[in-house]
Amino acid sequence: MSAWRAAGLNYTRYSQISAQLLRQALKKEFKADAEKRGATHIKFTRWADGKPIRESVAEQTK
Repeated sequence: MSAWRAAGLNYTRYSQISAQLLRQALKKEFKADAEKRGATHIKFTRWADGKPIRESVAEQTK
Protein backbone atom coordinates (compact mmCIF):
# COMPACT_ATOMS: atom_id res chain seq x y z
CA MET A 1 0.00 0.00 0.00
CA SER A 2 1.24 3.48 -0.82
CA ALA A 3 2.31 5.68 2.08
CA TRP A 4 -0.15 8.42 1.10
CA ARG A 5 -3.03 5.96 1.02
CA ALA A 6 -2.00 4.44 4.36
CA ALA A 7 -2.07 7.99 5.79
CA GLY A 8 -5.71 8.31 4.67
CA LEU A 9 -5.11 10.70 1.76
CA ASN A 10 -6.27 10.48 -1.81
CA TYR A 11 -3.72 11.07 -4.57
CA THR A 12 -4.98 14.56 -5.39
CA ARG A 13 -4.55 15.78 -1.80
CA TYR A 14 -1.15 14.06 -1.56
CA SER A 15 0.08 15.83 -4.70
CA GLN A 16 -1.24 19.19 -3.43
CA ILE A 17 0.66 18.80 -0.16
CA SER A 18 3.83 17.73 -2.00
CA ALA A 19 3.67 20.71 -4.36
CA GLN A 20 3.06 23.11 -1.48
CA LEU A 21 6.06 21.78 0.45
CA LEU A 22 8.26 22.00 -2.63
CA ARG A 23 7.25 25.64 -3.22
CA GLN A 24 8.06 26.46 0.42
CA ALA A 25 11.52 24.89 0.13
CA LEU A 26 12.58 26.93 -2.93
CA LYS A 27 15.07 29.79 -2.81
CA LYS A 28 13.66 33.34 -2.90
CA GLU A 29 14.43 33.95 -6.58
CA PHE A 30 12.39 30.91 -7.65
CA LYS A 31 9.67 31.08 -5.01
CA ALA A 32 7.65 33.94 -6.59
CA ASP A 33 7.25 32.15 -9.93
CA ALA A 34 6.36 28.88 -8.20
CA GLU A 35 3.67 30.57 -6.07
CA LYS A 36 1.96 31.82 -9.24
CA ARG A 37 1.67 28.25 -10.47
CA GLY A 38 0.11 27.22 -7.16
CA ALA A 39 -3.11 29.15 -7.82
CA THR A 40 -6.17 27.15 -8.75
CA HIS A 41 -8.97 28.45 -10.98
CA ILE A 42 -12.30 26.67 -11.07
CA LYS A 43 -15.30 27.35 -13.31
CA PHE A 44 -18.79 26.06 -12.46
CA THR A 45 -21.74 26.08 -14.85
CA ARG A 46 -25.22 25.05 -13.73
CA TRP A 47 -27.30 23.17 -16.30
CA ALA A 48 -31.05 22.60 -16.55
CA ASP A 49 -32.94 20.98 -19.42
CA GLY A 50 -29.73 20.62 -21.41
CA LYS A 51 -28.89 24.34 -21.30
CA PRO A 52 -26.55 26.33 -19.09
CA ILE A 53 -28.56 28.51 -16.71
CA ARG A 54 -25.89 30.20 -14.63
CA GLU A 55 -22.14 30.48 -14.75
CA SER A 56 -19.98 31.37 -11.80
CA VAL A 57 -16.24 31.54 -11.52
CA ALA A 58 -14.43 30.89 -8.26
CA GLU A 59 -10.72 31.37 -7.69
CA GLN A 60 -8.96 29.50 -4.95
CA THR A 61 -5.38 30.25 -4.02
CA LYS A 62 -3.35 28.15 -1.63
